Amino acid sequence: MTAWPQRIAEDLTRLRAERPLVHHITNFVVMTDTANLTLALGALPVMAHAAEEVVEVVGQARALVLNLGTLTPFRVEAMRLAGHAAGQRRLPIVLDPVGAGGTRLRTETALRLLRDLPVTIVRGNPGEIGALCGARSAVRGVESEGSPGDLAAVLRNTARTWNAVVAATGARDLVSDGERVLGVDNGHVWLTAVTGTGCMATAAVAAFAAIESDPLAAAVAGLACFGLAAERAAAQASGPGTFKAALFDALHALDPETVARGVRVVHVR
Repeated sequence: MTAWPQRIAEDLTRLRAERPLVHHITNFVVMTDTANLTLALGALPVMAHAAEEVVEVVGQARALVLNLGTLTPFRVEAMRLAGHAAGQRRLPIVLDPVGAGGTRLRTETALRLLRDLPVTIVRGNPGEIGALCGARSAVRGVESEGSPGDLAAVLRNTARTWNAVVAATGARDLVSDGERVLGVDNGHVWLTAVTGTGCMATAAVAAFAAIESDPLAAAVAGLACFGLAAERAAAQASGPGTFKAALFDALHALDPETVARGVRVVHVR
């Protein structure tokens, strides 16, 4: 197999050549940011939420994001309709279970979507991921307050339970398909000081899922490129505010050579 840095660099080249459309049913708080991140990486975003049109939009897309950030019954119905349409077309579905473990509504909605839809990748914080497999975890609001024990084992178990690739982001991002567990060591602490960076990480994963046939590779590529851009942005910023602006510039400026030199992916036993 091609080494991970080179494979991710090749995926970035393909992403920018193909410019796939990614359909987001996502968080109102950071919708503009996730759209701009998608553009900066090289894909095209569409933020369509009306139940009356989501099936039609899925028909034009190559990946679907379902983000529970600003949850309402109307949005859940739109997610269900879009997800079934994506499943019929065998499109990758990326679920961000924002706040799972924090409230009953969020936990039950995430579990319902996992039961009812062929979700391809789940990206969340450790507390949210733990809530999806019954592991004890602490979530306050939408923030994780600790990892549920052996996080690599939790990821393997969750991936096997839901037949999906599962990614937990943190100081080291961990990604598992139920057998393999990979770590991504790119990132910067200022990602925790800007709201919505988890949602942005999910958008990055979905952009790569639109062009990469291996969901594990797509998740690793999205998180590694996002984390590398964060490192490069922090070097130019003076604090979280300037960091956020620099992050989009750094994502836009990423090139295959920089990625091949800079991403750090490790195998976790």
